[in-house]
Amino acid sequence: MRVVDIFQSKQGEGLWTGVESTFIRVGGCNLRCTFCDTPYASWQHEEGEELSVEEVLGRIILLGKRHVVLTGGEPMLYAEMIPLTRQLKKMNLTVTIETAGTLELPVECNLMSISPKLSNSVPTDAPGPLLRLHQTNRFRPDVVRWLLSHYEYQLKFVVDEPEDLLEVEEYLRQFDAVNPQRVLLMPMATDTATMREKAEWILAYCSPRGYRYCPRMQLEWFGNVRRT
Repeated sequence: MRVVDIFQSKQGEGLWTGVESTFIRVGGCNLRCTFCDTPYASWQHEEGEELSVEEVLGRIILLGKRHVVLTGGEPMLYAEMIPLTRQLKKMNLTVTIETAGTLELPVECNLMSISPKLSNSVPTDAPGPLLRLHQTNRFRPDVVRWLLSHYEYQLKFVVDEPEDLLEVEEYLRQFDAVNPQRVLLMPMATDTATMREKAEWILAYCSPRGYRYCPRMQLEWFGNVRRT
């Protein structure tokens, strides 16, 4: 698998915010989100190195954290995630997989962090083939339904404008009995000022519905930099 980075940091988003973790960031993605904050791991450059499952496991062991986050790019592109996650389970490590919910693999994890892409992700200024690729791949309720039925999950939606909230509701109606406490709304932001401004209307929407506001705490802790 192509691995762009292996590093230690604190989980900045979601139910396990603040947990010290080892992050494995793979390269490659089947989407072209306009707000992508890791284009260097998606399509912009061919960064990274080809590592075997054994090599990745060795580096995880050296870093010594009990929590491991598999992220990207899109980790579910790689069949190697199946033996990797099985070995991590045998090591009694806690594993989060960050995915856009467009692909399924029989992986092992403690938390499937699913970030479905709304229409605000569509790269309208991209060349036609890339635009069609994104539009074809981004909405896979069949895959998300399978993931929800097989894993502990969180559903993390990136919202930019209040109008996006209507689309979140339309999306959730695709599924039965989604736990509202597992629905996280995260502001589209690359700086703390924008994040705090959007937090006001997102919090007001979350509270009566039982959803969770999901800040990007890595912006507060480190700023908009890599390896966080």
